Amino acid sequence: MKRLAGRAEFTRTILNVFSHKLRVGYAHAAMAAGVTAVTFCTGAAAQDAKGSPGHIRAVTSAVDGNSIRANAATSKDWPATGLDYSETRFSKLNQINTENVKNLGLVWSYSLDSSRGVEATTIVVDGIMYVSAPWSVVHAIDARTGKKIWTFDPEVPREIGYKGCCDVVNRGVALHKGKVFVGSYDGRLIALDAVTGKKVWEKDTIIDHSHSYTITGAPRVANGRVIIGNGGAEYGVRGYVTAYDAETGNQTWRWFVVPGDPAKPYEDDSMAAAAKTWDPAGKYWVNGGGGTPWDSITYDPDLNTIYVGTGNGAPWNRNVRSPAGGDNLYLASLVALNADTGKFLWHYQETPGDSWDYTSTQPMILADITIDGVPRKVILHAPKNGFFFVIDRTNGKFISAKNFVDVNWATGYDANGRPIEVPEARSPDKSFDSIPGPYGAHNWHPMSFNPNTGLVYLPAQNVPLNLTGMPSWSHNGNKPGEFMGNLGWNVGFALNATPPKSLPFGRLIAWDPVKQKEAWREEHASPWNGGTLTTAGNLVFQGTADGRFIAYNATTGERLWESPTGTGVVAAASTYLVDGIQYVSVAVGWGGVFGVAARATELNSPGTVYTFAVGGKAPLPAFTKYQMENLLSGVKYDPTDVGPGTLLYVSNCAICHGVPGVDKGGNVRNLAYVGADKITNLKAILFSGMYKPQGMPDFTDRLNDDDVVKIIAFIQGVADSVRPKEPAASGSK
Repeated sequence: MKRLAGRAEFTRTILNVFSHKLRVGYAHAAMAAGVTAVTFCTGAAAQDAKGSPGHIRAVTSAVDGNSIRANAATSKDWPATGLDYSETRFSKLNQINTENVKNLGLVWSYSLDSSRGVEATTIVVDGIMYVSAPWSVVHAIDARTGKKIWTFDPEVPREIGYKGCCDVVNRGVALHKGKVFVGSYDGRLIALDAVTGKKVWEKDTIIDHSHSYTITGAPRVANGRVIIGNGGAEYGVRGYVTAYDAETGNQTWRWFVVPGDPAKPYEDDSMAAAAKTWDPAGKYWVNGGGGTPWDSITYDPDLNTIYVGTGNGAPWNRNVRSPAGGDNLYLASLVALNADTGKFLWHYQETPGDSWDYTSTQPMILADITIDGVPRKVILHAPKNGFFFVIDRTNGKFISAKNFVDVNWATGYDANGRPIEVPEARSPDKSFDSIPGPYGAHNWHPMSFNPNTGLVYLPAQNVPLNLTGMPSWSHNGNKPGEFMGNLGWNVGFALNATPPKSLPFGRLIAWDPVKQKEAWREEHASPWNGGTLTTAGNLVFQGTADGRFIAYNATTGERLWESPTGTGVVAAASTYLVDGIQYVSVAVGWGGVFGVAARATELNSPGTVYTFAVGGKAPLPAFTKYQMENLLSGVKYDPTDVGPGTLLYVSNCAICHGVPGVDKGGNVRNLAYVGADKITNLKAILFSGMYKPQGMPDFTDRLNDDDVVKIIAFIQGVADSVRPKEPAASGSK
């Protein structure tokens, strides 16, 4: 009997293995053929085919808070932007691991038909994928085949591209009970039918369209409410976060980040308390105050609490925003709100009186870790200011902070959780080589936390930028040379009036949040590398600015595998199971505030979703080489126009086009490499609206003919100054 039982068990094992191989082979064959696998039930009627409308309706309608919490136990799907409510971006899947990741290959690629930054993480439920692209376009994709199900374009007016500081990006969608939610660049929150992509409802989230508000962040859903923030602090707006009923779109609550006009009643007690930390002599409400919560929002269902990361001050420079000083609550803070009512619960301010664009909008992770032998419910956070924070999420109490890159604005944090500032950092008129600069030691790029290793995988960087105070600044003053002042920016600093001395870098850091210490690092070719994904297979995945998608050993940092991507990667990847096979997908498209004007690769392929699995053998799509003319020459100009042309260029062109001939262009061309014919005819381009479809405004009411002549002089003058000198002829003296 024992021999028979043993043979039966052996037979079952062989059949299971054989069955698995058949399923894997069939799935890959189906994807290669571009068809969708069909599963039949044992009864008389067949189930809905995978990828059919009936199947999509069934699996997306089942997504709610309970299913997201249940999925966290297995990580089978990737139903929310950060995978789970804690936004750990840690998958429990281990089918792909350190042993077999070397065999990872492409299964399919999907073109997003885009040329600007792609910052969204793909979300996937039973093989149905949703991802957003530039201009807030949403794509639904069959992850079994890589074929389009539908696309939705909210038709954002392209000429308002200038109203956002940091490219026309979108960081993702939310899925709940058969609806896909997306925030559009022009400030609408839109609910789409997950099956058809048709609009179910739409709400305008903007309180004042005379100001340049935008939405670039991913919505979150908590207790049947869709929660969204906004951007625009550089343009002089007042930040707030709003919750809408997922079924009807009706607003359920709104919380403002900073106080409004003190001559009017405050919205709640939190605003009355905040007003005491601002100097009314600066009339901060005229320039909005800022604080825009443009990205990070997380939810703890056990505490029924929403956590919001808030933005920078408007203008950046506190010396002109609030001349007498003050903490300026609730800028650059982590804020806790009741998920049902939006009522303020507590805050922790990471950068009191922010003066350097040190937003706290970077993604946060909710974790349960043991510190000094005591289990703690914490928030793990690495904002722009260069310090890694561990905060008690039950009450907002400070636990620890340690710098994860070199910083020069503070020497550390005291026992009460306040920074020990360097006085020179707040000089009203002297230049300060801000380290990190306003691009941040860590920007929006998601980090991940692996509880098996105890490490956080953090994209870190430095982009040099020097700040010089402008004591005579005024709201919308647009003095010559004010950075992007002619397009609505208000920062209160001159940028790089003194050349910065710090060096740029980009790196991946594995950080121990308990020891507050780096475990390992990987240096990259450039700043502005992609977000991270970590898995139970002891892996970390990250894309890079120089156009690679890489897998690392999560414990040691050893590089185990990589694939070219045709352009720089800024988004984070997701991983999931489809029909028993683990896949990894990453949406690729170079851009964002750094990627608009600079790059680290000679390739410029369009936005693409790449999906990999062990044994995948699909060919990579053809890559596109970055197109650029030779360094500009031959355009006639008056050298005396270069000086005033410099100021005009800084006020109108610099954020998108970079420094002529010094930068090489990002997803927007550098004007020293577009060809002499275009620069000679720059007036016709600026005043015709020719490039409105690409997001460039019409400058007819912003510049005059003489201004354009001076800008041309600056472009050609700088190109001439950086042109390599030809070697002297042989025999010359």
